[in-house]
Amino acid sequence: MAEDLEEDFDEGEGLEDLPSGGSKKSPIKKILLIVLPILLLVGAGAGLFFSGVLDGLLGKGEHKEEAQHEAPKADGPKAVGPAVFYNLPEMLVNLQSNGRKQSFLKILVALELENPLDEPKVQQVLPRIVDSFQVYLRELRVEDLQGAAGMHLLREELLTRVQAAVKPVKVNDVLFREMLVQ
Repeated sequence: MAEDLEEDFDEGEGLEDLPSGGSKKSPIKKILLIVLPILLLVGAGAGLFFSGVLDGLLGKGEHKEEAQHEAPKADGPKAVGPAVFYNLPEMLVNLQSNGRKQSFLKILVALELENPLDEPKVQQVLPRIVDSFQVYLRELRVEDLQGAAGMHLLREELLTRVQAAVKPVKVNDVLFREMLVQ
């Protein structure tokens, strides 16, 4: 009889009838119990990081403020210094007109240079700059100078012409000190 029982166990019969040792949880529940808290912690950490809350807790905000107060180093080629302005002489030109009435433009312009060492170079080509400006300004009409769009177009045209005249020198902007249309 004992032999019959051993044969039954060897063949795998009757295993379904035996009670299981403990209740098995499904693998999906195990995964959810492990992965879900991890995902929640990672999500909360990412939210704190991107909102900037962690910067204050980790002391990163203090380093940013210290870096802003440091003076820029002059040893690199991209050292940024204070703006340098070069004043051009006053220009008075006739504007184009359709009738007999003459219109004049009186303009004072300053050039914003990138480097203070460029002032002598601009001084050398000053006659070329003035000539280029006057040739352009004499072709303008009073209507061309009206409104903000007219002023913006004039600024862009003068900047293009001055950059062509002082080619290796970098001019950042053309600033109007005075402008009178009469």
